[in-house]
Amino acid sequence: MKKDFLTGMELEERDIYKIFDLTKSYKASRKKKVSATILKTRTIGLIFNKPSTRTRVSFELAIEELGGRAIYLPGDTIQTSRGETIKDTACVLSRYLDGLVIRTYRQEELEEYARWFNSPVINALTDTFHPCQALSDYFTIYEKKGTLKGIKLLYIGDGNNVCNSLILGASLLGVSIMVASPEGYQPSAEVLSLVKNKDIIKIDSNPSRFIPEADIIYTDTWVSMGDEKEAETRKGVFQRYQVNRKLLKGAKDNFLFMHCLPAHRGWEVTDDVMDSENSIVYEQAENRLHCQKALLHYLYNFLPHNSPL
Repeated sequence: MKKDFLTGMELEERDIYKIFDLTKSYKASRKKKVSATILKTRTIGLIFNKPSTRTRVSFELAIEELGGRAIYLPGDTIQTSRGETIKDTACVLSRYLDGLVIRTYRQEELEEYARWFNSPVINALTDTFHPCQALSDYFTIYEKKGTLKGIKLLYIGDGNNVCNSLILGASLLGVSIMVASPEGYQPSAEVLSLVKNKDIIKIDSNPSRFIPEADIIYTDTWVSMGDEKEAETRKGVFQRYQVNRKLLKGAKDNFLFMHCLPAHRGWEVTDDVMDSENSIVYEQAENRLHCQKALLHYLYNFLPHNSPL
């Protein structure tokens, strides 16, 4: 039976730690140039309706370094852009491909593909969730801190897809997460309803409130893809949420700064924070590759391996 990865809630804590163990292994083996064959003879399509740097490159490399083949399918080059139904596209692609990695706008589109496609479907970002990002982010914290138990993560800024996935990940892993967002831009009630243990999350509109207790300070763009028309409005709303040295006054000396990238330097974060000794943004980005290898390994471990004719 296939497994999908659409919100991140398909996993349990023990599954995540299995993926983390695999991530460590793949990270070490890549340095030694050790090849893998978990995706040998498999071809996976990447349907991308939004621009991408890290997600596209890391998934293409992950698939190829696991012995598979990746086919990049920009959304404007396939027939759904001309009115073909997702059902028809998914049913046909099921006869060609062994998996889909999808980056699109509406979560419902992703779920419609998963309904009709008979191999694993992976969420490479929707407007609602970015589970691959959160999964590798928590691996990065685990790698740096040696544990996730007792960790306090502060997310500052827009309660967007990354924030949503960090919240859901925290609920699975027992991380305490604090969100500082302005009124009207806080995580939705729909997302918060998925959190079983409400004690793990605190939300406030004051960006300074949680600074002294945070082990991790995380921010993201104020203007997500699709929100460009609101850029100037959002810049005004979020100005006091900029992660800068003034805001970080009183933070722990050993806090770690994270950003999923791309960063709009001078907007949500200043150069002196992005480039500081506390910043782990590039290691965070690197781990997308290793963690997505581990995720693919985990998902395809449940499927019989294709045999050559």
